Amino acid sequence: MDLKTEVSELKGIGPKKARAFRDAGIVTLSDLMEFFPRRYEDRRTVTPISSARAGAECLVVAKVAAKRSPRGYYRKNSPLTLIVSDGTGSLEIVFFNGRFLSGLFDEKSEYAFFGKVSENHAMRQMIHPQFAKAGSADDVRGIVPIYPQIPGISQREIRRLQAELVPLYSELEEWIPEKTVREQRLASPEYAIKNTHFPEDGHRMLAGKFRLVFGELFTMETGLMYLRAGDETGGKGVSFSCEAGDRFAAGLPFELTKGQQAAWKSIREDLESDKRMNRLLQGDVGSGKTVIAEMAMLSAASCGLQSVMMAPTELLATQHFDSFTKDLSGWKKPDGRPVSIALLKSSLTAKEKRTVYGSLESGETDILLCTHAVLEEKVKFRDLGLVITDEQHRFGVRQRRILSEKGENVNILVMTATPIPRTLAVIVYGDLDVSQIREMPAGRKPVKTTLARSEDRDKVYDFVEGQLIKGRQAYIVAPLIEESEKIDASSAEEIFRLVSKRFPSYRVEMVHGAMRPQEKDAIMQRFASGETDILVSTVVIEVGINVPNASVMVIENTERFGLAQLHQLRGRVGRGTDESYCFLILDQESEVAVKRAEIMCRTTDGFEIAEEDLALRGPGELFGTRQHGLPQLMISDLSRHRDILEKAAASAKELLADDPGLKKPENLPLKERIRSMFGENISLDL
Repeated sequence: MDLKTEVSELKGIGPKKARAFRDAGIVTLSDLMEFFPRRYEDRRTVTPISSARAGAECLVVAKVAAKRSPRGYYRKNSPLTLIVSDGTGSLEIVFFNGRFLSGLFDEKSEYAFFGKVSENHAMRQMIHPQFAKAGSADDVRGIVPIYPQIPGISQREIRRLQAELVPLYSELEEWIPEKTVREQRLASPEYAIKNTHFPEDGHRMLAGKFRLVFGELFTMETGLMYLRAGDETGGKGVSFSCEAGDRFAAGLPFELTKGQQAAWKSIREDLESDKRMNRLLQGDVGSGKTVIAEMAMLSAASCGLQSVMMAPTELLATQHFDSFTKDLSGWKKPDGRPVSIALLKSSLTAKEKRTVYGSLESGETDILLCTHAVLEEKVKFRDLGLVITDEQHRFGVRQRRILSEKGENVNILVMTATPIPRTLAVIVYGDLDVSQIREMPAGRKPVKTTLARSEDRDKVYDFVEGQLIKGRQAYIVAPLIEESEKIDASSAEEIFRLVSKRFPSYRVEMVHGAMRPQEKDAIMQRFASGETDILVSTVVIEVGINVPNASVMVIENTERFGLAQLHQLRGRVGRGTDESYCFLILDQESEVAVKRAEIMCRTTDGFEIAEEDLALRGPGELFGTRQHGLPQLMISDLSRHRDILEKAAASAKELLADDPGLKKPENLPLKERIRSMFGENISLDL
């Protein structure tokens, strides 16, 4: 048995449990070893029963004084009740449907019980506590790890399986360079793993966890910085004058916001220097990122260079094409020819695509707006100088790299409407410089957001009707496509039937991600043109539709969405000059769901919402790690471990300054670790 052995080889793991582990991402013993506790319960201090208070979690050690299964021992669901005593008082232990446990308890024997104390008719009580015979191998005392839930696998079984892996700890090899280990005073891998799964005391647990968190973040940061270094090698960047962009801004019917001006200043400095631009532009939905892209792409065209902007949907690419064509009409290049703009998307005919390919390769096309169709090998540019990806969270590092390799040392700008705190962005996007646009353009009114309950739905729809009467349009979003027995939530199909019946005089359409792209885009286009009054949708509209006339967003089952997603959905309205509204309908009022809704009602600031989202949900969901090309973090929490993240980033920077290619023998284990963490999103020459 070694770290590559599959979990299914362990004793007691049959096909069903092996499948449950596989669904949780655990295939090998190495995966299981890196399945870390989410918290710990301190069960070291025994509480006398007389001191046990209702509502508190306690560890008691007591003898079984009596046990009973009332109302018929052989009846299904019969509870098992134990009366236990420790000399200071008595406690009632209850296991519902627990008659099968009766044989595990001997009267007069002593057991340890851990659970929450309640009170039942003046009698202290524990319902379904953790238990074990006092002094046995399964004794529940100590610092006990609590693991993320895996359906069908108990906490006790996970701890048992982890204990079987202890002999393999000696196989763990050091992979962090010795200098970094010494400077950060890191524990060994064996010590860290042992004291994370089986800590003897709080100090050892913290030392072990620090090593694991630092190691994970150090690997991530080194990988990201390596990506950036790779992008910056191979010669100087393509530089060109941005004078045309300045003239374009001066001729706009509005003044750029301070955030837009600052972002353009940084981008202009990058483009006019020998340094290859590699920049992230963050800004809320509607903050004016596209205008900055127009300025940069016009500047490239005016200097004889080509540029491309890739969008995640055909509709968004088409909208960009329409707005660029309108905004840049009349602009000419130094040779007197007009700036040529083309659109490339999968739904074009083969003949139309060949025409676009030819105009790109000949240099006739200056600006290309496109979808991922541009990534095909047959798409070639004559002189590409600038690559822009819109809605960066929908593209991975690998896709960005493929696009940038269609030119030599091209400048790269990635844009996202998913704000994250600046200090975190600088470190998490370690392969990019970061610019932010924090304010909205003048005249843009904040969307009025209201929390509603399911019983308020009729009133909400009455309000929607009032907006429709005024000639406005509305979105209604559901979390599911169709009804589900497993998930208690409204489906788009169910809402579509309800809304169609409620608004018989208006045109209602439905769109969801399972539709063919052409069908989906056609429906969205009809809504954008005003042919459709109400669009019932799943989160497929989160990105890629701009309808200034839409003034109402209704989000059903708000509890099933995260804050970042709610903010993105709300951003679909408020894009015109009219007052806009968002209604958050809660069906199940959990504490977290209510808190999310209250945050949405309190602020429209995407960066403030990002801070709250990071604290509530953690980084995995917030950043959409798989879409970003960022690795899945197993033990780190970017909201709680910012101090360690900064140390890891500093160590990574120092390491790569000394060994940019990670070619020194002592850095090869780290190089292999990075390749394993990032997978296909990173290219390391071994």
